[in-house]
Parts: sequence; structure tokens; C-alpha cells
Amino acid sequence: MTAVALAGTGLVTALGSGPRAFWDGLLLGRRAFGELTAFDGDFRSRTVAAVPASVCPAAPGRRKEAMARTAARQALRAAGLPRLPDGSLVVLVSQAPGGARGSDGDFTGPGPDPLLAALGTSADRVTVVHLSHACASAAFAASFARDWLLSGLGDTALVAGASALNPYEYASMDVVKTLSPGGARPLDGGRDGITVGEGGGAFVLETGAGARARGHRPQAWLAGAACLVDSTQAVASERDAIAACMRGALQDAGVGRIDYVHAHATGTAQGDAAEAEAVGELARALGPRPVPVSSHKGAVGHLLHASAFPALVAAAGFLREARVPGTPGLRDPMEVPDGVLAVREATTAARAEHVLVNSFGFSGNNASLVLSAVGR
Repeated sequence: MTAVALAGTGLVTALGSGPRAFWDGLLLGRRAFGELTAFDGDFRSRTVAAVPASVCPAAPGRRKEAMARTAARQALRAAGLPRLPDGSLVVLVSQAPGGARGSDGDFTGPGPDPLLAALGTSADRVTVVHLSHACASAAFAASFARDWLLSGLGDTALVAGASALNPYEYASMDVVKTLSPGGARPLDGGRDGITVGEGGGAFVLETGAGARARGHRPQAWLAGAACLVDSTQAVASERDAIAACMRGALQDAGVGRIDYVHAHATGTAQGDAAEAEAVGELARALGPRPVPVSSHKGAVGHLLHASAFPALVAAAGFLREARVPGTPGLRDPMEVPDGVLAVREATTAARAEHVLVNSFGFSGNNASLVLSAVGR
């Protein structure tokens, strides 16, 4: 069996603390957007999705660390683990190794020592890896952790990370003209860019044998994964690379159909179109039924390297409740290929057995994950 258990998830976003706050808000179509006040600058857009101080009361320089720590604790609790077991793998995702500080005092990543201490362990009792693949980092980490578990190196893996608003990452988005002046509208005909969000996420993966041995029922199975680095384009997504990644994930999972695609769709004109074309190509090959597609980034913004955390929570919610979440901000759906159904508002799923999660980043970082439902 090549699937591993998604034992628990944790999440902090502008919709609130905890996976349930995010899922409920997503189903309701809420957009947690506001005005950028964290720092000054002459930017194309000042619309952001910031986590309220009531949700994350930490000092500005500690917000990233605090959100990752909170999400990791939630994930362990959801997995039914009082502490991180000795011998576990910990994968930290961010743009730079944990513990480094920018000149504004903000941590560039969740530092391993404070995070591990909060989880009841230390670096000499677990294996710690830092992983960075641009905005696909958390999805790459899921694939890495799955391979680690399947290789027999351990029974439990924790992936954690966070993204906090800072002038450097924000300016980099502004330089390449990806920011939406009025707020991201993924899959919309009038989409004009992304909205940067902040938040933290974590998930616990476990071998099937480990979950069964302690009587824990997983949220889902991580059944397949494919990661592809195709750097022919520095920024733009490429349809062929996306399609190859999705096919690879389905082949790895041994799945011949898909019931829902939780798209990377950030709200850029080129990126959303390339992904829709790739999904259409895949959907037509799998059968006559249109595949519903939606994105969470019109609700909580684009969490950059942490963007796959809310995507996995949305995928698990779909499998649990057979509800396809809508795409907040989507008013006039873009023209999509045959086989693709851009979902505007939450709807009941015809089937909810397999979901494909896409996550893409600059420099050709592409990842697709297949999650499958746990048998009733």
C-alpha cells in the first residue's frame, strides 16, 4: 500500500484559528480581505488577508513562529497525539531556514527549537528537515514526508510552516505585477492578480500500520504525489508541466478518476488559464463527467510557501462532507475548457472519493497530491 494517513491538520488563517473556522468560512463564501497596515510602501495593491490580532496576538517579529506553533499543536491534537513521538520526521517549510531574522525583525521561518519545545520534543529526538520550493513548498513537503514514511524510516511525520506579511515578499510580488488592486478573484473572467495572505498550517502524516495500531481514524489517505521542477519559465505556469504533474500523481495513487480538483488558482490571468487547460485535458481523458474546480485564495489570499496547508484542509473537508467548496470572489466565471466546472458557490458533490490538490510556484515548482476518502 502506497498511501499514508493524513492523521490530523492544523490551520490559522484570516478566517480564524483552526481548520473548522477556515472550512466553514470557505463554504459560506467569506472573503477575509482588508487594508494593508503592517508596513508602508507604494504598492499596486494594499488589499491583503491578514490574520487578526485576536487570532494571533504575538508581536510582529514573532507572528510567523506563533502561527506555525499554533497550527502544529492543533494538528497533533487532531491526530490524537499528546506529543510528537520520538523518531518522527519534522519538515519545516519557508523561504529560508528557520530562526533567521530579517532586518525588520520578522522570522524568515518557524525556528525549529521553539516549535519542537512547544510540541514536547527536541532536535535530538526527531529528524528535522527544512524544505523550500517557492509557493509549492508545503505540497513538496507532503510528498517528501510520504516517501520518508513509506521507506520505513519512521511512523510519524509533521509538516509545519507559516507566512506572515513582510515588506520583502510583498515588494517581490509587486515588482512582477501580480497583485490585484481590488482583491483576488480566482477563475473569474475579470481576474487581475493575487491577494497576499498570511497564516500558518501543519499536518501529521502517519503510516497506515501506525494509525491502525493506535486505533486512530485518519482524516484522509494521502494516496499519491508528483513533484516536477520545470524551470523553462521563471514565473509563468506551463500547461504541459501542470498536466504532467497531475497525471503523475494519479498514476502514483493508482486512481483512474477524480471527483474534485482543489486548484492552485491564485487569480492571475495566465496562471489560472494554464491550470484550467491542464485540468480540462486530464478531465477529458478520464471520462465524460465534468470535474468541479475551485480555489480558496479568494477567501484567505495566497499564503505563498504555506499555500498548500489550507488546500489540504479543503480537500479533507470535501472528502468528509461530500461538499465542493466554492471560490469566494468569483462573480463571472472565466471561459474554461470542456470537462471543467468552475464552482462559484458551495455545492453537494456527486461523488467524494478522490480529490486532486494542485500547488505551483515560481521557477517551475509544480506539485500535485491525491487524497482519498477513508472507508466508511
